[in-house]
Amino acid sequence: MAAAAAAAAAASPRVVLLDIEGTVCPISFVKDVLFPYALQALPATLNTQWDSPVFAQYRDAFPPEYVASQEALTEHARDLMNRDVKISYLKSLQGYLWETGYHTGQLKAPLFPDVGPKFAEWTAAGVRIIIYSSGSVAAQKLLFGHTDAEPANLMPMIADYFDTVNAGPKTEPLSYEKIAAKHADHAPNEWLFLSDNVKEVEAAKAAGMQSFIVERPGNAELSDDARKLHTVVKSFEVL
Repeated sequence: MAAAAAAAAAASPRVVLLDIEGTVCPISFVKDVLFPYALQALPATLNTQWDSPVFAQYRDAFPPEYVASQEALTEHARDLMNRDVKISYLKSLQGYLWETGYHTGQLKAPLFPDVGPKFAEWTAAGVRIIIYSSGSVAAQKLLFGHTDAEPANLMPMIADYFDTVNAGPKTEPLSYEKIAAKHADHAPNEWLFLSDNVKEVEAAKAAGMQSFIVERPGNAELSDDARKLHTVVKSFEVL
């Protein structure tokens, strides 16, 4: 633990790239709160908005066989969420459904207690904060705009957002290279990527970034090899 804390403290990044699930908020929030909310809201949304021009962009992004009926789309969305399939058209629909929940106060993102203070500290120090998640950019903005932190809206502290559509898969080094190229005033070795996913951490390292594994309550157990090969932090407080 002392070695990990020392390595974390020595990182001194100018850009911090952050995963969301299992890194800044519990994985359970997505699986136990956001997914069920979307499934519960979906039938009524389809019933009232199926033919609306606004909803059409989300509906028509689904494969044609699932747009044949409201029931077909509902069952396909349910199946994808139950299997936690990360596909862009589902992510876009989820973001649309969650928007109502966030704006009405039914949804609020529970951040780990060290996240809000560290965002403020990084911002004061001129460290750029960027988000990279498998969730859509729209969903990311909703989450960070409606948190249980103080202030509740962390969006003014965040410089940019990336997802698998505008950056690429999170387990491929090229995705991190693409993100770094869009903020080229800082070299990759001035970046620190934080994630609970070992393969994502390895990809960021392959792209030249510093990268640590974040170990939070509820996350998958890390292997001994992962602990030996990577710096593991349990809180942003050590950074």
